[in-house]
Amino acid sequence: MADYKTIHGTTVKNYTADPDNPIEGQVWYDETARTLQYQIPNVTAAGSWRTGNDMNTGRSDPGAVGADNTAALTFGGYSGGDTQVAVTESYDGTSWTEVADLNTARWSLSGSGIQTSALAFGGYTGSAFTEKNESWNGSGWTEVGDLNTTRLELGSSGVSNTSALAFGGRTPPNVYNVTVTESWNGTAWTEVADLNTGREARGAGTQTSAIAAGQKTAASNGQSAKSETWNGSSWTEVADLNLARYGGGAAGTSNTSALAYGGETGPGAAHTANTELWNGSSWAEQANLASARVGLGNGSGTATSALANGGYISSRVGNTEEWAGAGADVGAWATGNNMNTARDFHTGTGVQTSALAFGGLKPPGSTVTGETESYDGTSWTEVADLNTAREDHGSAGVSNTSALAIAGEPTSGKVAIAESWNGTSWTEVNDLNTARRGAECSAGTATSALCMGGDLDPGQADLVESWNGTSWTEIANMNTARARGAGAAASNTAALAAGGIAPSVTVNAETWNGSAWTEVGNLNTARERMGAGGTSAAALVFGGEPGNVAHTEEWDGASWIETSNLNTGRSEFGGAGTTTAGLAFGGQTGSPNVRTAGTEEWNVPSTTIKTVSTD
Repeated sequence: MADYKTIHGTTVKNYTADPDNPIEGQVWYDETARTLQYQIPNVTAAGSWRTGNDMNTGRSDPGAVGADNTAALTFGGYSGGDTQVAVTESYDGTSWTEVADLNTARWSLSGSGIQTSALAFGGYTGSAFTEKNESWNGSGWTEVGDLNTTRLELGSSGVSNTSALAFGGRTPPNVYNVTVTESWNGTAWTEVADLNTGREARGAGTQTSAIAAGQKTAASNGQSAKSETWNGSSWTEVADLNLARYGGGAAGTSNTSALAYGGETGPGAAHTANTELWNGSSWAEQANLASARVGLGNGSGTATSALANGGYISSRVGNTEEWAGAGADVGAWATGNNMNTARDFHTGTGVQTSALAFGGLKPPGSTVTGETESYDGTSWTEVADLNTAREDHGSAGVSNTSALAIAGEPTSGKVAIAESWNGTSWTEVNDLNTARRGAECSAGTATSALCMGGDLDPGQADLVESWNGTSWTEIANMNTARARGAGAAASNTAALAAGGIAPSVTVNAETWNGSAWTEVGNLNTARERMGAGGTSAAALVFGGEPGNVAHTEEWDGASWIETSNLNTGRSEFGGAGTTTAGLAFGGQTGSPNVRTAGTEEWNVPSTTIKTVSTD
């Protein structure tokens, strides 16, 4: 057996601290801790569901296809009131967009393929079962060769509009034990080997490697746990699902990797949120859906990246949930180099490798400062001061050479003063229309920004002003008046405002689309005076108070999830960056509060160090 030196070309080295850039597989000896250590990728140990944005048309029993949870297509379905729909919607990982309708409205249909190349076949038109088949080319549907067997609630697998498999289902008038399997070659369907157990079916995989799992074998009490795999020529019975069900969803890429979720366990039974993962030999229970439901489509995605959308809860819904399996990258905070001046009540802007910190309070006591520091991804450098020293102000900008300082408080009172940074010096530009402090909920670029809310003394403001590079213009107010919240924006036409004082600490969040504000999913933890980075569709919020918390939450345009905490909880600090590369600097830490110059960097993907005791 090869030893470590043979594999890596060197013996295990001794360090008094962790090496700067260890590589995967490297082992070293920590002389201080007296342990062997090694570094591995930081990934999730288990899969989970996350709430996404709703479809535009709530429906049950649609067709659904997609490569993963960021690129999917849903078509047809039942919207209630004897209404079958032809509506097709495309998903980009954040929102659904209506595209060209099916030629034939129907529900209980099936589909195969991806977002740009798909098939829709079978189903019920409202008056009859159908064998109709339509092909999607990314922009429209075309009628192509029909199924040989008319049916609905059939299972399917396949990766494009030229390669698919259809199996099982229910045929007229109401025959449930259908075993028929058909293969599509891009032109016509051909009958191939039958399923062993006839059923309404759900399936996943490709034309030559698929799985059929559970569903319904009879009109009453026919829920099934039976599973079969397809190898391109025949079906083989394999291990059953742990939970018999019908009307659920399925996703996967082969007969060795699939996901089954949701459904109903029997007539009159409660809907289930149960999720199971297939590894080629057995099913294992996973984290449940957030919303138990029945009438899901045949599924889109893989066993590690899937969608559950639509279905029936107490009515037909457009609810979307995204599945991320075990092994997904997890972000983590790592200590960076300190700022030159410990401070709080300052702000910052930019990205992880090009950021700016300016203003705030510093020692001795709580001296208002205009000091500015520039970060290059490694170290902080003092640069030219603000013209007006201030604290509790807002900011916007994308780098350490282009930024905007907005409003705030000098030694007393509040101001409307704005300053622009060009990489060398600050220049006063046109004032805001309304003076305010607590305007940390500001974001954008140096030429296209928003100042959102703030403290008017007395009370918080719902006022919003838009900056076009020359002047400020009052625009539509936020739904919630707030101060000292978090803001994220790429421009003055798309923004996110979250948390803050309103007048108590709030979890409320809302987005701006250039014309109106819309309330969206709340933060998990109410807070103010936190750091933030990103855009209206992908943001990171971290730290804050009460309590100088370390909590970090990620926004994907639909919902917030808690992720890895800051190493040091803090509030009243600067934040910058994106959801994959963030920055937190300065602020107050501990109890009682201590002003800090500490910096932390957020990275996705990240690594973690493991130890092996040598005692």
